[in-house]
Amino acid sequence: MDTESASLIVWSLGIAASAYTLLAIYFLALGKQWRSGRRARMMLIAVFLSAVWTSLSLYAVTSAQPILLLLAKTADIGRFAAWYAFVVYLLRPQGKESTDKKLLPAWLIPACGVVLLAGLCLQLSLSFGLMPADQWFRTALFQALAMPVLGLMLVEQLFRAVSDDSVWNIKPLCLGLAGQFVFDIYIFSDALMFNQIDIDAISVRGIVHAITVPLILLATLRSRDWTSKIHLSQKAAFHSATLLIAGIYLLFMASVGYYVRYFGGDWGRALQLAIVCAAILGLGVIVVSGSMRAKLRVLVGKHFFSYRYDYREEWLRFTQTLSSQDSPQALGQQVIRGLANMVESPAGGLWLREAAHDSYRQTARWNIPANEGLEGTDSSLLRFLKSSGWVINLEEYRCYPGRYGDLEIPSWIPDIPNAWLVIPLMVGAQMNGFVVLTSSRTQIDVNWEVNDLLRTAGCQAAGFLANMQATEALLEARKFDAFNKMSAFVVHDLKNIVTQLALMIKNAERHRDNPEFQQDMLMTVEHSVERMRQLMMQLREGATPPGTACGVNLPTVIQRIQKEKMDLGRSVEIRMQDRLATRGHEDRLERVIGHLVQNALDATDPSGSVWVSLEKRGDRAALEVGDTGHGMTPDFIRERLFKPFQSTKQAGMGIGAYESAQYIRELGGEMLVDSEPGEGTRITVILPLFEVRSESDLHERVPA
Repeated sequence: MDTESASLIVWSLGIAASAYTLLAIYFLALGKQWRSGRRARMMLIAVFLSAVWTSLSLYAVTSAQPILLLLAKTADIGRFAAWYAFVVYLLRPQGKESTDKKLLPAWLIPACGVVLLAGLCLQLSLSFGLMPADQWFRTALFQALAMPVLGLMLVEQLFRAVSDDSVWNIKPLCLGLAGQFVFDIYIFSDALMFNQIDIDAISVRGIVHAITVPLILLATLRSRDWTSKIHLSQKAAFHSATLLIAGIYLLFMASVGYYVRYFGGDWGRALQLAIVCAAILGLGVIVVSGSMRAKLRVLVGKHFFSYRYDYREEWLRFTQTLSSQDSPQALGQQVIRGLANMVESPAGGLWLREAAHDSYRQTARWNIPANEGLEGTDSSLLRFLKSSGWVINLEEYRCYPGRYGDLEIPSWIPDIPNAWLVIPLMVGAQMNGFVVLTSSRTQIDVNWEVNDLLRTAGCQAAGFLANMQATEALLEARKFDAFNKMSAFVVHDLKNIVTQLALMIKNAERHRDNPEFQQDMLMTVEHSVERMRQLMMQLREGATPPGTACGVNLPTVIQRIQKEKMDLGRSVEIRMQDRLATRGHEDRLERVIGHLVQNALDATDPSGSVWVSLEKRGDRAALEVGDTGHGMTPDFIRERLFKPFQSTKQAGMGIGAYESAQYIRELGGEMLVDSEPGEGTRITVILPLFEVRSESDLHERVPA
């Protein structure tokens, strides 16, 4: 070891010793009330032993005395033992929780004890020279690597077992300990690979520990009770088992690499590098392998828990899967995936009922070919599923068909590769459909627990599908309702056009030789044809009329309506104080005002009067249509006016007033009604003003 590396090790260990010592002093300064808890005392012991380990390591490096090195290594083992005990104690059920709830795999604590005891035995064997140096060094490296691997497993188990509301408290502690263990794993796995310890890595080991001390302190500041409501989920056990298997695998490959290098001669290093690359690649293949994950998950559920499934996790995952899509086709595929994930199936198909054909057809599939098989509602399969609600295990059916009574499997099911389970989707007593899953990635015993879970999940999936179908039907009904409403508007406008054309034909007998009448008639026909073309376009393309909203000159519209009514033999008085404009569609505004004027004329005798007034009220235009007709009752105004299919006319449809009020609201305006029976009616239309400027904002300055 060179001088610079030795100096760096001294500084690194000195910093770590100072950090741990200050942390221990801080814990002591918190007082007896804090130290009265068993968790606090165990954490204080772990921090104290860490300070002792770093201090002894510092003295051993500076004095080079073997006895100090032995004591430092023993303190290191004690430090690991203290942290093990602290984390295991945190994982114990607390308070009123059941004492038989296993929060740790049964083998993990004995494994920790064996590794720690092996470390002490190795130190004694070194002291008494019981093992050759080379053999002792390799064995000590294995033991040194096993300690942080087990520590990391405990930390991972703790982090996954803690409840969501305690994650914020426990996270700094887990990060700090995980940082220490991961760095130690790197040091000793590298040493196993190359049969020598990396001086650079060991030089900064103390600094890494010093960096993690603030995280441990932060966890203490956040809470004295880091792990309330701890529970062990199957997911946590699965990840712990995965981590253990990966660690054992890497240890094995490291041993193979060492012996290949030792006996490989000139080719040893090259072969070792090849084995390392192959080991990493093999680990990656195992990690991403769905079959391996499925086998490990089944192994964990079978041997570590009373029940195979963590129902809370399964239900949350299944519900999230169903809720992630909003289209019928995508939801169907998600139903298949959700049910398949429960039994590690890689593929499946969904059959739903077709109301028009009274049969079940494949509507969604996942990793299987399309199947054109139809299943009638009176078939043997459907009768069995409806009457029993069972999940049909096709493998069991082929071996023991008598268990399923008179059930006959349809001929199209064997066409599905590796067909395995048929799951009914029941909504109450009705069967919405069924799912066919293919064989699992691993061997699964389809027992009562699996059957109950799939049946219950099938009911929930059927509810989601039924809700989606009902939503689709409702949307379709709304579309038809909107189309019918739009058709009523169009029919109303066509009625007005027909009335206008009929009146023109009636007058044509008297004025056929009048050139002015002929010109007016031609213009009227052209206007009617254009209006009908627009109505047809509106009916075909939707309720929104063609064109965009723009500025509409209200006096011009009113004057056109006045002229039109005069041509029909009725007079309309106009009272306009200002030339005002609003934003909208000119044709629609003309139709709305014209409808109000026509209603006023229909409600007024020829001897009465009808008027249209326009004035400015603040930042709005007020257009009033008034008459001296028979008026309306307050009940009619409140309950029937501006509602569809409500009219006082014998031949009226009650659509015009409703359409007018709807359009005025779209423009941001409102309609006010003032009417008394026998006194006439005044309808005031309030519209936003559209400012029309006739001058430029730029004014030429005349020089003085």
